[in-house]
Amino acid sequence: MYGAILGDIIGEPFEFVRYKGKDFPLFYGKPLRSTDDTCMTIAVCNALLDAGTDADEETIKQKVAVSMKYFGRKYPRERYGQKFVRWLGRDSADPYNSFGNGSAMRVSSVGWLYDTIERTRQVARWTAEVTHNHPEGVKGAESVASVIFLARTGKSKDEIRKYIVSEFGYNLDRTLDEIRPDYFHKESCQESVPESITAFLESTSFEDAVRNAVSLGGDTDTMACIAGSIAEAFYQNSPKGISDELKAQCREILTSTKHEEFIAVLDRFEKAQKVFS
Repeated sequence: MYGAILGDIIGEPFEFVRYKGKDFPLFYGKPLRSTDDTCMTIAVCNALLDAGTDADEETIKQKVAVSMKYFGRKYPRERYGQKFVRWLGRDSADPYNSFGNGSAMRVSSVGWLYDTIERTRQVARWTAEVTHNHPEGVKGAESVASVIFLARTGKSKDEIRKYIVSEFGYNLDRTLDEIRPDYFHKESCQESVPESITAFLESTSFEDAVRNAVSLGGDTDTMACIAGSIAEAFYQNSPKGISDELKAQCREILTSTKHEEFIAVLDRFEKAQKVFS
């Protein structure tokens, strides 16, 4: 999940700026901070670790809802969307038919915690449906978790592209250079998830994937979060992946912003992750 969190932190200063370049300091502006992307990524991961890998739909959905409400209420200044804020404030946990990209940005742990693509997609769907039960919201979560699973299990970019196009119907034929000129801030899954996947597909490293996502000038923190989560899996155990220095900087930023609880979940996840990596 370092990839998702680092993408969020790196992309956050560029949201609403429509910056279209890749040549920027990797950690730009002060203070450096994470957003709702990181908070909900941690919340979903925490729930799945508590549930265990064999948990059923009811258990997973209940634990995801409880965990998201816990973290969302404890960290209320993470820049959540308005509909999600209203959901956080309700006693009930009924979904609200969203197709926003929140379901896709929080799903990265699912791509690591299960040993088949079928189970990965099933759990990704359940984590989405807690709030984002619109078909496009579900598809966004399933597709991102699927890419991460395929990437971490050694599939090539060409194999990943073919699977996503075949299973989810996303258009991955456009290049970043074709997307970039007219692209702007879009928060729906259908208008940001394919572009985030393309940012990964055209990348040469973890850092390049994040820079690609930012350079589109859209929902930069979320898109860099998604592209970064995929790139972490694809470039694992490679000099092109996430360095120990980047991981240390990520932890330092979370500590400096009083998010030590996130680090504790990260540490639990890393132990579980080693079982399937």
